[in-house]
Amino acid sequence: MTVGDERVDGRRSVVAEIREAIVRGDFVPNQRLVEADLSEQFAASRATVRSALVELANEGLVERVQNRGARVRAVSLAEAVEISEVRMVLEGLCAAKAAEHATKDEVKRLKAIGKQMRTAVSKGDVLGYSQLNQELHRLVREISGQSTARDVLERLRAQSVRHQFRLAMHPGRPNVSLPEHLAIIDAICANDPAAAEEAARAHLRSVIAALKEVDQSGVRHLPG
Repeated sequence: MTVGDERVDGRRSVVAEIREAIVRGDFVPNQRLVEADLSEQFAASRATVRSALVELANEGLVERVQNRGARVRAVSLAEAVEISEVRMVLEGLCAAKAAEHATKDEVKRLKAIGKQMRTAVSKGDVLGYSQLNQELHRLVREISGQSTARDVLERLRAQSVRHQFRLAMHPGRPNVSLPEHLAIIDAICANDPAAAEEAARAHLRSVIAALKEVDQSGVRHLPG
């Protein structure tokens, strides 16, 4: 491996670590991202951190402010809705592809997640259900084999993560989304691409409606 390759790998690693920290909520919207602090936190050079922040700015996760450095970009409700509209198309595509390609083992994994989701909802385990929700969507993208859509969806998910968290914590939301997720699972397991695509699109239409409802409810100070 050349020195150039090592630098590229180092930048990619820092990009991934900062991105994941934003997704987890370690860095919150509008929080300043100080190069010196990030350099120490992620054991990387200032140059590597600076390059990583430029890449994350291109992804829409970070914004550069003149004379003030970088900060985590805040995503408005309107933009979160737009992101969900794009997700509706891409998630539908991935669901349809997954229905075409799902193996017996993958069908078992999908059904197992569905069973766990039912249990989480019945126990009122909101955080557990939210994690299973993310796991399900990741698995559908993986099964689909549509790497371009998968990469775009990962970036979109990272951008709208705060809105997704608010939505996940909204009272009664798991009871609404559970049958939507089960419909996606059932269609994929039945190898029915058209039904899988429509189930995924129906779920995202529900997400868009719920995002607007949560915003109007004035729930603005959830943990995380």
